[in-house]
Formats: sequence, structure tokens, C-alpha cells
Amino acid sequence: MDNAHDRLLGLAAGYATAYLDSLPTRRVGATASPKQLVRLLGGTMPEGPSPAEQTIALLNQAAEEGGVVASSGPRFFGFVVGGTHPVSIATDWLVSAWDQNSGVYDLGPAVATAEQVTAEWLVDLLGLPPGTSVGFPTGCAMAHVAALAAARHNVLEEVGWDVERDGLQSAPLVNVVASEQRHLTVDLALRYLGFGVANTRLVPTDAHGRMLADRLPEILRTCEGPTIVCTQIGDVNTGAVDPVGAVCDISHEHDAWVHVDGAFGLWAAASPKLRHLVAGVEHADSWASDAHKLLNVPYDCGLVFVANPDAHRAAMLSVRPGYLPDPAPGERDPIDWVPDFSRRARSLPVWATLRTLGRSGVAEQVERCCALARRFADHLRDVPGVRVLNDGPLNQVLVRFGDDDEVTRTVIRRLQNSGDCWFGGTMWQGSAAMRISVSSWQTTAADVDHTAVRIAATVTEVLHP
Repeated sequence: MDNAHDRLLGLAAGYATAYLDSLPTRRVGATASPKQLVRLLGGTMPEGPSPAEQTIALLNQAAEEGGVVASSGPRFFGFVVGGTHPVSIATDWLVSAWDQNSGVYDLGPAVATAEQVTAEWLVDLLGLPPGTSVGFPTGCAMAHVAALAAARHNVLEEVGWDVERDGLQSAPLVNVVASEQRHLTVDLALRYLGFGVANTRLVPTDAHGRMLADRLPEILRTCEGPTIVCTQIGDVNTGAVDPVGAVCDISHEHDAWVHVDGAFGLWAAASPKLRHLVAGVEHADSWASDAHKLLNVPYDCGLVFVANPDAHRAAMLSVRPGYLPDPAPGERDPIDWVPDFSRRARSLPVWATLRTLGRSGVAEQVERCCALARRFADHLRDVPGVRVLNDGPLNQVLVRFGDDDEVTRTVIRRLQNSGDCWFGGTMWQGSAAMRISVSSWQTTAADVDHTAVRIAATVTEVLHP
């Protein structure tokens, strides 16, 4: 009997391994236009069945004709996109093959158990308070939603308001304080949770984007009633780290809940060499991060941590339907800790990566990405026409070319078009700049050195045509 699984998974495995093997030399940026991709993948939906092999082949063709960005390769430095460890990819294939609805223990005991183990490992690895609850949402945006929902529950419960039952319509006002340089996903979460963004009280930052903690007390003194303070470790442009220990101390003196945006910066806590950068982070009340950044697991996998598990659980699934019994002793239902109900087992690649790398392997990976970012900055400081704008100790470098917006954008465009590497642009303090993010386990010192030479040559070409 024909075994479709053998044929199709074998075909996909061949295409996938060929793609992965090509990453060190593959063109980094995509080249296919929307029109080309629609012509290849679109058209009228077939009236009847098509050969499955043909469908898989079309997807591979889309990749080979320039429709895929080699973002997991060694010379992709755009955004903060991690690579994917081989063990995490292999585990992700099992996740799809098993197709467990990992929301409840009864639907996937092995997944739920591995997730519980992973949660405990992460709390220990990152030095968070024992007993901290953990969820695995889609990404940092939904991690913010879960964490700030727990914060909303807690601060309103303390003044006698049940927000899950009675909503926000007549609730006491919740003060939200955040950095001027907060990430947009914090604002998204505030919108989703009904706080809005117009009334957020903003704390000024220094030239690198770090919150000025000495300005926080004067703002908190104007906050009457429930208060949430949002701070960050790892600005998306500069990698700047707020003085999170001081922020926690000051905020707790005013009975405020502290939430930390640590999308990639929280991983510094996993490194004995870098942990001093986020000293005091363990004193916060909730944290949001991503595993698909510096841990290098496949998209998507966010992480939410809450020091008060009762508030966390109450903000998620506080009332269970009759068909969904409470977990038995020793069982953990993942839906207690994330907004989504039906969900894939995205925590399994995290478990596999942590188990494979171990504590020292995770630390080495984080340290290496940060060291390579500093190597980039050291190279570029000596290049005429290049100005390094940040002093961030993490994996982000921010540069500007010719001290001119158009020159900067031209250099970025030429680097992207070269196919040899890929960087993204940004606006920083009103001026155009280029972000360099080192986030992949595959990136080596040779990749950085080679790419720095490419940048220098491109700057020279633009400035002296």
C-alpha cells in the first residue's frame, strides 16, 4: 500500500535539508516580487485534487525563486531574529506529526509534562523567584498581554475590584507608567486589555534609551490608586538596559506592579558573565520574553513569567466549563497560563534546546551573540563615514552613515540588494540609522569580519562614487 507519509515527509525533508545546507552561502534577502509569487502560488483554487508532491514542490520552488528570506542563516542581521538549532527543528517536526492540542494535560500528557519541566528549568536558569508561573504564548506581544492581564487582576483585586467578572467600565482607574522608549508591543497589550495608550505616563530616557530611574519617583507620586510600571531590558534599537533593580525598588515603594519587557534582553540573566547587566530583574512582578530570539527555536514561541501564580491563573482561565475538569494532582494544564485555548506544542522545541545545550550552552550562545555584536561595533568605529550610535552591551549595534539620512538609507538598500547580508533600517532620535542584530547560533567571527568589510566598501562607494 502506498504510504503518503513516507513519500511526502521524505520529499519535504530533502527540500528542507537542502535549504538548511545552503544557508552559509545562500543569498540572504528575498528577490521575488509579489506578482511573481502570486503567479506561482495563486490563481483560481483547484476544482479537484492535485498531486501532493506537486504542492510541496511548488513551495520549494517559491523558496528557490527568491520568495524566502534566509533569516536563520549566519549573515542575517535584520530585526532580532534568531536562527534555529537542528534539534529544535527536528523537535518541531515531531510537534507537527504528533499534532497534540497542548492546551490540557489529557490531550497531550507528554507535552504538558515537558512544558512543566521546561517552565521550571527556565525559572531557575533566569534566576527568577521560585514558584514563578510560566506560559508559552505565540510571542512577546501575547506574553505582554498575559503578564499585564495578571497585573491588572492583581492591582484591581487589591482595591476590591473583580475585573474578570465586572470588567473595566466602572473600575478604579489603573495608572500605567512606561518608558518613553518602550516597544510597540507594550502599547499593543495596553490596547488589547482596555487601558488604551493615551494616558500612559512616560518616563524620560537617556541618549541610549535607558529609563532615567531618578525621574520615576516624581511620576509615581502623581499616581493615585492601582499602578503598573513597565520597564525594559534590551531596547530594540540600541540594546539599552533600564536600571531594572532601581526601577523595581522605587516602584514597590509606591505599591506598583513592575512588568519587564525582556524580549531578548532577559536572556542576559542566563549568563554568569552578563547577568550583572540586569541586576535586580528578579525583583519584578512579571516578565515577557521570546524563545525564538536568542534561544534559537523555531517561530513562534513567547515566554511569560509571573511571580504571583494566583494572579496569573485568575487572569487567564478563571472559570472552567463542565467538560473541562480541573487537572489532577501532578498534572499541569498549559491553558491556565496563556490566552489561547487550542494551541500547538510550541514548548517542546524549547525543552529540546535547553536539554541539548544545557545551562553552559545557553550561556555560551548568548555571550557569543553579544560578543560578536561588540566585534561589529569595533570594526565599524574605524571606518570613515560610519558612526556607531550606541554603547549597548547586548547583541544590538546601531550605526549611521555619512551623518546623512539619504546616505544611510542608500547604504542599507545596497547591502540588502547585495544578497551577501541583510540589515534593517530604523529611525533613532529623528535620524535614519541601521540596526545590526546578532541573534543566530550560526553566525561566526568570520561572518562578522566579512560583513564589516562589505559595509565599509559600500559606505565608500556611496560617499565617493
